[in-house]
Amino acid sequence: MFTDEGILGTRKPAPENLATLVGREPKPEGFVSILFPTGSPRELVEGPATRFLVDLQINQIIAATVAGREQYQLKPYFYLPLQDLDVISYRHEVFNDLAQAKLRRVVDGFARAMLEMRRDRALADGFRDERQRQAMLVDAASIYCAAVTELNETLADAAPASRGLRAFGIYLAGYVKSSGFLAVVSDAAQVQEALAKVRYCVGIKGNRVTVTREEDSADYTAEVRQTFERFSQGQVKDYRRQNGKTIVDMNHVERWILDGVVQLFPGEFLALQSFELTHAEFGNELVAAFDREIQFYLAYLDLVAKPTAKGLSFCMPAVSHNKEVPAKETFDLALAIQIVARARSVVTNDIDLGGIERILVVSGPNQGGKTTFARTFGQLHYLAALGLPVPGKQARLTLPDAIFTHFELGENTKDLQGKLMDDLVRIHDILDAATPRSLLILSEIFTSTTLGDAIDLGTRIFAQIQSTDLVCVCVTFVEELSCLGPTVVSMVSTVEAENPAQRTFKVVRQRADGSAYAMVLAQKYGLDYGSLKGRINS
Repeated sequence: MFTDEGILGTRKPAPENLATLVGREPKPEGFVSILFPTGSPRELVEGPATRFLVDLQINQIIAATVAGREQYQLKPYFYLPLQDLDVISYRHEVFNDLAQAKLRRVVDGFARAMLEMRRDRALADGFRDERQRQAMLVDAASIYCAAVTELNETLADAAPASRGLRAFGIYLAGYVKSSGFLAVVSDAAQVQEALAKVRYCVGIKGNRVTVTREEDSADYTAEVRQTFERFSQGQVKDYRRQNGKTIVDMNHVERWILDGVVQLFPGEFLALQSFELTHAEFGNELVAAFDREIQFYLAYLDLVAKPTAKGLSFCMPAVSHNKEVPAKETFDLALAIQIVARARSVVTNDIDLGGIERILVVSGPNQGGKTTFARTFGQLHYLAALGLPVPGKQARLTLPDAIFTHFELGENTKDLQGKLMDDLVRIHDILDAATPRSLLILSEIFTSTTLGDAIDLGTRIFAQIQSTDLVCVCVTFVEELSCLGPTVVSMVSTVEAENPAQRTFKVVRQRADGSAYAMVLAQKYGLDYGSLKGRINS
């Protein structure tokens, strides 16, 4: 189960047990969405990945989350950070419910059954013969009804605490008792039962095929199976389905036989045809929406399962408009996904931004984890704004109205204004658009100018950040920026005490010590003065 430091704005569910509510008809103002308590936004589009999503590698996290679930079209949900604290709490509650093994199993089972139902419907559409199509439609409806019935029974028994699953359970309890649903259940069962009793004999003589009712003919099924059992070589692959499409369609002889069977049993096949006419669209709009939206939760839970199995923690953050940002043992999720896949360990870090502190200045040696730390800070807030558990044992995070990033770009040969001017224009645009609730991540700014100019420009920009009261992380080689007042906190990426060339990837809160470790790196790679002189003389 996820650790929970406390969710601001969370409503406690009423003490009334779900089992006492299942007989009621769902109210019109009841369940509307498992993601949005007041209904989904009208327009949900994926859109292009904006710069900050790429800079913070959030686009990679989203891609890894939705991989294999393309049919649900989940990406738009992950590109829609929330601005309502209550909606975030609404999602936290659902995540906490799904941490219960029983609820998770039944929701997973429901999702699998719905997937099978949709595959059967797709198969039905691929049949040329209408009787095959109609029979497959009945099978799909039967799977759907069983899945909905089981989910309803489990929700009633489990008494979920979340507003979302409770409301859906109440709605489902009314739906399964509705005349429309009961008609689908009854009609599908009757059709399947009637078709199961159809027995006929096929006579083949030369090129003549006859179909008659089964009289007292012997059933050779068991005898044939026993005869060929000796040739069995384990599990046989089912070739009837491939990529959601059937490759076993009836040939002309099989259709002739079926035509004969239909003439012998007209009532049974008339009922099959009637089912299609009556229940061609047997599904329910809200159930279908739940089936899609619940994948938002299941996909993310599956994503974090592997890092969790490796000992990494995820927690429900306390999200508010407070600008204090403490977090324990957090990490870059995009990087962790890659590292865990290679069976390597992930380094975690703590964040502590409290009181009037607003700006974290991160300095230290190159390739020491500074940019990773900055990405982590941005990822935490974006994931929290989606209502997701975040990497770390505990966290309190602010809810930004926007996230801005300024990561170093290469020289643009098509733009004659130069890299420094490009940096200034980009930062000007960011500061012009940012509000006191925005989040700003800066990485290696003003690397194309002198140290003196970098200090001067950085000081001016920090003054603007401070006047706007932005929460900011700045990765920089200009350590002087870490001493610009009480709102600024210095953090340093550390190295091994015995071997300064070895990075720990730990970023700690301490005063910048002025060491760029350039000499250590030079010595490590044989580029110091003594090594170069020796190689030249030799």
